[in-house]
Amino acid sequence: MRDPYEVLGVPKTASEAEIKKAFRGLAKKHHPDKHAGDAAAQKKFQEISGAYDILGDKDKRAQFDAGAIGPDGNPRGFDPRHGGGAGGFQQGHPFGSGFGGFGGGGQAGAREFHFSFDDEPGASAGFEDIFANMMGGRRGRGGARQARGEDFTAQVTVSFEEAAKGGTRRVVLQNGEQIDVKIPAGVRDGQAVRVKGRGGAGRGGASNGDILLTVSVAVHPWMTRDGNDIRMDLPVSLKEAVLGGKVPVPTLTGTVALSVPANSNTGAVLRLKGKGIAAHGSTPAGDLYVRLVVTLPDKPDEALRNFADGWAADYDPRAKLR
Repeated sequence: MRDPYEVLGVPKTASEAEIKKAFRGLAKKHHPDKHAGDAAAQKKFQEISGAYDILGDKDKRAQFDAGAIGPDGNPRGFDPRHGGGAGGFQQGHPFGSGFGGFGGGGQAGAREFHFSFDDEPGASAGFEDIFANMMGGRRGRGGARQARGEDFTAQVTVSFEEAAKGGTRRVVLQNGEQIDVKIPAGVRDGQAVRVKGRGGAGRGGASNGDILLTVSVAVHPWMTRDGNDIRMDLPVSLKEAVLGGKVPVPTLTGTVALSVPANSNTGAVLRLKGKGIAAHGSTPAGDLYVRLVVTLPDKPDEALRNFADGWAADYDPRAKLR
């Protein structure tokens, strides 16, 4: 397997946030749901997931940086695909020279298993422990093999409102199970939401896997997101712009009245505090920024035409262009 830093395209000095951002972008681009039947894309997605499995875990990343484990997550010097080395099988061994699903040598779609030797004081890893690890986990007390459950991946598209305020969506997993997943408020387009313990069942008392849910946010017809703020254009009539007054504004939490100052022009921006993305965690709610757009009626208005015809306008609206 390639160096996980190279796979995710980040330097070795990358922060946890930078690693997570790189993974999310690549996972969204190469997600199998977007490349149905494409074995190369599926293999690429597995490579990306494998790289993040190491770099996204503080302990594994430290072990990799220290040279204790390789890019496949196995201890350095151990290669189940070749004879010789630390615990490798000989070519003539009845189990063969390798196993699909370990490192980069497995078939597309196979799981990738990572293991570590027993680190209890005085303990040593014998052949049976190594073999158990390769077959999906180490043996626990009593001889039962332990293996963490499989991580499932899924993709869901939510509305702009659901992303801003949060909600619940039903997703179908690889095993056919349907579960309701909570969409946290403030989720961004392409963000991966981890649902702990709802993936494949663990074996031998090991923990269950997780669900990695990639969220796509649908485009809103008139609202756009800017960090935790929301921006939108609001059409106002000529009368409202000239005289000012209260005008209705649709927000994510219902319609509110906005005070438009007299003599407002197209491009004027007004703020509705707390009407942006809902508060989440330690992040406060964003604001809604409304840009006024002076709009004439769709149908010709005779009274307006007569007024404009007799109006001695004594200003140059294009003066700023000079």
